[in-house]
Amino acid sequence: MSTMRVSLVAILMTMLWFATEAAAKPQSEEALVRQTVETYLHGLKFNDVPSLKKAFYPEAKLFFVKKDGTLGQLTQEQWYKGFAASAGKQEEGELTVVATDISGNAASVKVREVYPTSVYTDYVSLLKLGTEWKIVNKVYMAEKR
Repeated sequence: MSTMRVSLVAILMTMLWFATEAAAKPQSEEALVRQTVETYLHGLKFNDVPSLKKAFYPEAKLFFVKKDGTLGQLTQEQWYKGFAASAGKQEEGELTVVATDISGNAASVKVREVYPTSVYTDYVSLLKLGTEWKIVNKVYMAEKR
């Protein structure tokens, strides 16, 4: 009977260890994904192109719906030009991560940016390339407040 208890305890301990390891890994990856997204948000908040370049894959594109209902898109270089006049200036507004979803080496993050005159909702797609998470795509919409 004692041997059975020892075996049962050993099995339960092993299961607990595996459960702990499985739970710890996604949290670690979530922290890394959030770190990349926080770098992106810092870039937005402070009009800081080097931060944006650190968060985005160089060939990432930004997609949106134009006023006429057609697809609009920007390359990274086109988008960065829009920050030139305000470089280093802190934007008024609240930027928050709304949701994070991670599957293996792919992730999707929803971000909400509330500024005095507008609200943006961003959906950024990230991939883990080597040991780093990079934003490889951004789809967004904007509305006036």
